[in-house]
Amino acid sequence: MFAKQFFSPQVSAGGGSWLSGLGGARSDAGPLVTVESALTLTSLQACVTLIAESIAQLPLELFRRTEDGGREPAKDHPLYRILAYAPNEWQTPFEYRENSQLKAGTRGNSISLIGRDGDGTVTGLYPVDTESVQVLKGPDLLPYYRIDGQEPIPQRMVHHVRWWSLNNYVGMSPIMLHANAIGHAQAIQQYAGKSFLNGTALSGVIERPRESSPIKDQSVIDRITDRWQQMYGGSTNAKRVAMLQEGMTFKPLSMTNVDAELIPALKLTSLDIARIYKVPPHMIGELDKATFSNIEHQAIQFVIYTLLPWIKRHEQAMMRDLLLPSERDEYYIEFNVSGLLRGDQGSRYAAYAVARQWGWLSVNDIRRLENLPPIKGGNTYLQPLNMVDAAKPLPVTPVKASAEQVAEIQGILA
Repeated sequence: MFAKQFFSPQVSAGGGSWLSGLGGARSDAGPLVTVESALTLTSLQACVTLIAESIAQLPLELFRRTEDGGREPAKDHPLYRILAYAPNEWQTPFEYRENSQLKAGTRGNSISLIGRDGDGTVTGLYPVDTESVQVLKGPDLLPYYRIDGQEPIPQRMVHHVRWWSLNNYVGMSPIMLHANAIGHAQAIQQYAGKSFLNGTALSGVIERPRESSPIKDQSVIDRITDRWQQMYGGSTNAKRVAMLQEGMTFKPLSMTNVDAELIPALKLTSLDIARIYKVPPHMIGELDKATFSNIEHQAIQFVIYTLLPWIKRHEQAMMRDLLLPSERDEYYIEFNVSGLLRGDQGSRYAAYAVARQWGWLSVNDIRRLENLPPIKGGNTYLQPLNMVDAAKPLPVTPVKASAEQVAEIQGILA
């Protein structure tokens, strides 16, 4: 067969090596890092799901370019329904896009089979487990896809969203790429768990003089410690004065240096994982550096520098895979991120007032941005009266004096 003779295999889309994400990698800290084990880290799971859910909730539409330079929703195109309402028979659009981004954000690749009818029209998108896919490079330099060891299928039958790649065909897995950092976080988490399981945490001990005879009856020891806890333990007994007899002394115990640094180490690993996904720390619960004055700007930065690169990957992959070459000049696919870029209510209303006053937004434009229905007469655009066309001379209006004004002037001059 042609495919067997001329295709040169690349690494699998799901993995098989550090490049892609299957099988896992042994970190320097010891733990074996896989996608499944990495997701048990709350900070990594928060980063991955935050990006996936943010993208999945965005409105996604197919638009048609109009002759006047504008655009309109292409609701008559068969692809519009696939994107907006029903990608396949069992998933909602939210579920499909969320799952697609989760795969891309963990394994570096999201792959779906494209259902087409006889004339090439897209009829559905069917997600495929990336672990079962092998990406091949054909003699025409286009990617071909072997699924579960079957005959390779061409690119036009596959929708492939990839993270950045070194070989231009298969996206790298963020988890496998940063296996050492993630393995370090797993090792610290395992240490903390075993410390609670096997360790002891005493607030102090009661010591007796060495020359005293030991107390051999355990019930006597229990009675002394229970009475001590009853009299001096808990917040209600704080600052009470105790009296010890028979030469006894109370020796408080402190945390070891390793235990004292455990919490900062856990926090540091969370920041490291947030750095991998370019997520502002406050969005995964790390609020140390967040203030009321900067948290809104950090949220906008999240949209611009974290979400938009992923959004562009999805948009352009859909343009490439779902639209015919003859349709790409007329149609395009776009997520609407304007809702995520909006500021607080006071800032929005101030911006709307400026836009309305200077004439580039109408009442209905503003209401549409606020998800409100249009009103009658709301499509009028205003223009300030003191604004004129700079290319034209200033208007001069002739003024004719009345007879009374002429007589008054003559009287003054006389």
